[in-house]
Amino acid sequence: MKFSLFSLLHQGLTGNQGWQPQWRDPAPKPAYDVIIIGAGGHGLATAYYLAKEHGIRNVAVLEKGWLGGGNTGRNTTIIRSNYLWEESEALYEHSVKLWETLSHELNYNVMYSPRGVMMLAHSVHDVQVTKRHIHANRLAGIDNEWLTPEQAQEFCPILNISRDIRYPILGAALQRRGGVARHDAVAWGYARGADKLGVDIIQNCEVTAIRRDASGCVTGVETTRGPISARRIGVVAAGHTSVVMGMAGIRMPLESFPLQALVSEPVKPLMPCVVMSNTIHAYMSQSDKGELVIGAGTDQYTSYSQTGGLHISQHTLDAICELFPMTRRLRMLRNWGGIVDVTPDRSPIIGRTPVPGLFVNCGWGTGGFKATPGSGHVFAATIAREEPHPIAAPFTLERFTTGRLIDEAAAAAVAH
Repeated sequence: MKFSLFSLLHQGLTGNQGWQPQWRDPAPKPAYDVIIIGAGGHGLATAYYLAKEHGIRNVAVLEKGWLGGGNTGRNTTIIRSNYLWEESEALYEHSVKLWETLSHELNYNVMYSPRGVMMLAHSVHDVQVTKRHIHANRLAGIDNEWLTPEQAQEFCPILNISRDIRYPILGAALQRRGGVARHDAVAWGYARGADKLGVDIIQNCEVTAIRRDASGCVTGVETTRGPISARRIGVVAAGHTSVVMGMAGIRMPLESFPLQALVSEPVKPLMPCVVMSNTIHAYMSQSDKGELVIGAGTDQYTSYSQTGGLHISQHTLDAICELFPMTRRLRMLRNWGGIVDVTPDRSPIIGRTPVPGLFVNCGWGTGGFKATPGSGHVFAATIAREEPHPIAAPFTLERFTTGRLIDEAAAAAVAH
């Protein structure tokens, strides 16, 4: 069913009896042309673009749990493209441009809101680094601008710009096209779109082994629901990428860390934008339900836990209360963690692997959600053509042997 004002009115007048499931729940077939491991945003987007743009519709997306139950449903939904290096700027700007029309593309409201992303500077070093990012972005045709403390407060009135706080605000960078989207809706929209094009989304189907023939090429996977054959496999498993790739005998340059977030009780609109501070490991926006969505830095130990250390959240809330004094009496409703996969240069890995037929998309660290459309788009092209998409070409595994790293630790805006 195509969503529209007409279909909404029709269902309302007929007792809402005509709504259909948004995607099928199929049993796995014995074989597919392509298998995608991981039904998060990136995996579902990859399957959607494989079907839509490359005509490869005999695709299975395998998920060990439920659709969008990993990092896609556990992040803080921030979208921006103000990265430093040309390679990253191209990738994230490609994604932002896809975000701008994604609801129309999927016929599904992903609630994209370009409310602006402001990144604070607290020291002379912060000011220098931030202005370097601004100039680099402008050279690439990406919007970014410098704000004085007073201009920053004008853009976000609840911001504390007092000079006597522990980390006084000396200025900020603002990307007005940055913003947020609804993470669940993104997963649901891509799932619905991929399913409509014939892709099988198979939940509760954990991959237990990757099969290879005598020449080393992949031939399929073993799962908890039986063996499935395929000559091309794309791994999009976020924090568990190392585990899945280990099944094919590949050791990945990744570390997995818990990354925590919290939401407050709902309040009336008070936060008109996203505010981020790398120095004090905190960032905040406000959801459409009124909750303040607060993100922290990564925990300082590797783990597959989705909880994280309480002291990390406490440190983040201390910083939030200083930056936004009016939030001090708010109650926190819940907190949680996701498992982020971090590379040595804090940039993703997208492309082929030494195993013929095996492709990987990983290493997004704390920036995976914002890249969802662009990541899926370029990864789908890489799998379909069996050669790197031009935007993805710099992000191959080989850069860790050639030394052509893309160091985006400073632009990540979350300490790790």
